[in-house]
Amino acid sequence: MDREQLAHFKKILAEQLAHLEEQAFITAIELAQGGVEIEYVDRAATHRDQDMKLRIKSRESRLIKKIRLALDRIENGTYGICEACEEPISLRRLEARPVTTKCIDCKEREELLEAQSH
Repeated sequence: MDREQLAHFKKILAEQLAHLEEQAFITAIELAQGGVEIEYVDRAATHRDQDMKLRIKSRESRLIKKIRLALDRIENGTYGICEACEEPISLRRLEARPVTTKCIDCKEREELLEAQSH
């Protein structure tokens, strides 16, 4: 992968990271404010909303971690290399999922093995 392509993916990942960190901050504020209940608000609905926000925050946290790891791989020269077979990951796959660590063949194999084990 050339420098221009790496710069392209670094920009995409940095923008995604900034957006997710902003969303995570907003979600954290909303969760903190969730302790103040208005009398007429249905408690079940409030708890459901809090639970959903916690799940969203958890997903955001996992994706933030994956983005940071992808940015680290760009810095150390391993971005775009499959961690399973050590072959280049296609640009098309990286465009679709910039945080990926596996080429499509290895990922499909992994998913097939997971499906067979369940």
